[in-house]
Amino acid sequence: MTDPLADVIQHLRPRAVVSKGISGAGSWAVRYTAFGLPGFCAMTLGTCRLMVEGSSGIELREGDFVLLPATPAFTMSGGAPLAPQRIDPDAAEGTGGVRYGRRDGPPDMQQIGGWFRFASEDAALIVGLLPSMIHLRGIDRLTLLVRHLGEEAAGDAPGRELILQRLVEILMIEALRATPADASPGLLRGLADARIGKALREMHADIARPWSVTDLARAAGLSRSAFFERFTRQVGRRPMEYLQSWRMAVARDLLRRGGLSLDEVAEQVGYGSASTFSTAFSRHVGSRPGRFGRQVGNEAARSTAA
Repeated sequence: MTDPLADVIQHLRPRAVVSKGISGAGSWAVRYTAFGLPGFCAMTLGTCRLMVEGSSGIELREGDFVLLPATPAFTMSGGAPLAPQRIDPDAAEGTGGVRYGRRDGPPDMQQIGGWFRFASEDAALIVGLLPSMIHLRGIDRLTLLVRHLGEEAAGDAPGRELILQRLVEILMIEALRATPADASPGLLRGLADARIGKALREMHADIARPWSVTDLARAAGLSRSAFFERFTRQVGRRPMEYLQSWRMAVARDLLRRGGLSLDEVAEQVGYGSASTFSTAFSRHVGSRPGRFGRQVGNEAARSTAA
C-alpha cells in the first residue's frame, strides 16, 4: 500500500542543508526574523527557552528535538531575561559555530541547529498539511541524525549532496511519524485516524481513479456524511479539495520532468481529457499546463547555461 507520508516527503525534495553548533552561557537572548524555510535543532546540553511567534514559549532541554516546517519569527534565550538581539537569518548563514552570551568559560547550553530548503514549488501547499511546530523529547535517533547532518554539511566528501538529501528525508519522516496523534489538523492527524488513514492511502495509491466522496467513504467504512465531516476535521481540508491539490502537485512534477504529452499527464492524474485537465490546472495554478511546461523548460535551460 502506498505511504502518503513518504509521497509527501519525496515530493518536497529537501535540499541544501545548513547546520552548525550553537552554544550559550550566562544570560542571553536572540530573536530571528521569519524566513519561512524548514528549521530544526537538537539539544545536546543544558536548557534554553524557545518562543515561536504565534505560540506559547517552551523550555528545551537535553535530548529535545524541534522541527519548524516553515520557520516563523522566534526568540531563544537563556539565563536571566534580556532584551533580545535581533538576527537576520540570511546574514547568519554559514557552517561555523555560534556562541551567545558570555564568551569565555564552558557553555551552559549546546545544540545543533540548522535549516534546509525544499526544491518543490508546491512546498507551501504541502507544508500547510504539517504541524507548524514539532517538539519531541527523548528520541535519541533524532539527535544522532542531526549530528550526522552537521558532520556531512561541514565536509566536502564525494556524494555529499545525495547523502544530505537522504538524511533530511529520514529526519523528517522520523520526526513526523513520532508526532503525537493529537497534532493540529493535517496529514499526520489524518493518517493517525484508522478510517481516514485508509482513505488517504487509497487516494495516494491511485490518484488516476475517478474518486468521489462516496467512493472514499466506502473505502474508509463510513457513511458519506460521517466521512466528509471526519476527513475535514482531521485533515483540515475537504476530501476532494485535498485530492485535487495532490493531483495538481503531481501534475506539476510530471510537467516539470517533461517527456509526456498533455493527454498522458491528464490521464495519470485522473482527468478524462487534456482540455478538462487544462481547465482545472489553469484554475488551480494560474497558468495553462503548456505554458507552465515551457516556463520550466526555459528556466532549466538558463540554469544549465549559467
